[in-house]
Amino acid sequence: MTKRLLPILALAFAAPLVAAPRLWTSVAAPAAQGSYVIGNPAARVKLVEYASYTCPHCGHFARDSAAVLKGKMIASGSLSLEIRSSIHDRYDLVAAMLAHCSGAAVFPKLHEALFARQEQWLQRAIDYDAANNERLGLYSAAAQYRAMAEGAGLDAIARDAGMTQAAIDQCLADPKVAETVIQRAEAIGGKIRGTPAFEINGKLIEGVDWAKLEPMLRAAGAK
Repeated sequence: MTKRLLPILALAFAAPLVAAPRLWTSVAAPAAQGSYVIGNPAARVKLVEYASYTCPHCGHFARDSAAVLKGKMIASGSLSLEIRSSIHDRYDLVAAMLAHCSGAAVFPKLHEALFARQEQWLQRAIDYDAANNERLGLYSAAAQYRAMAEGAGLDAIARDAGMTQAAIDQCLADPKVAETVIQRAEAIGGKIRGTPAFEINGKLIEGVDWAKLEPMLRAAGAK
C-alpha cells in the first residue's frame, strides 16, 4: 500500500455515514378514508384533494401545480397530499378502481399518469363509448369494466405505472372494489360542490385554482 493512499483511506473510514434524503414524492400510505396519502406522513401541512380523473379542471390543476406541489412541497417533506376520488362517470369509476387497487408502491405514479395522459385516454373513452355503448349494455359489470379499461387505454396506463395484468384483471372483476369506490365517492358527494376541492389541515377550500391555492399552502407552512 502506498503512503498516498493512507490519508484517503483514513478519511473514508472516519467520515460519518449520512442517510440519503427520503424521496417523499414516491412514498404513499393508505389513508383512514380509504385512499392514499403521498409524502411525509408527519408533514406540517396536510392537503386533501377531492378529484375526478375525468374532470378537465382537475387535470389542469395537476399540470399547473406539479412543479411546485410535487417538485418542492411534497419533495421537501413539508406537505403531504391525500387523494379522495369523486366519481363523475363510469370511465372515471374504472380509473378510480385501478388507482384504488394499485397499492401504495404504484399509486403515486399511476395517479400522476392518469392526469398527465388524461386528454388522450378520455378522448379514446368517448370514441369507444360512442361505438360500443349498446354492446356494453349486454355485458356483466365486470366485463364492462374490463372492456372500458381496454377501450380507453386505462389498462395500458396502469401497466406502465407498475400494475401487473393479473392485478388489473382481479381489480376489475371484484365487485367489492367498485362498491367500495362508489360508497366513498357518495360519502363526499354532499360535502363538496365540485372538483377539484381541497382541505388544508382540515379546512375545506373550494373554487380555487393552483394560483390561489399555492399562497394558502405557503401560509400554512409548505415549502
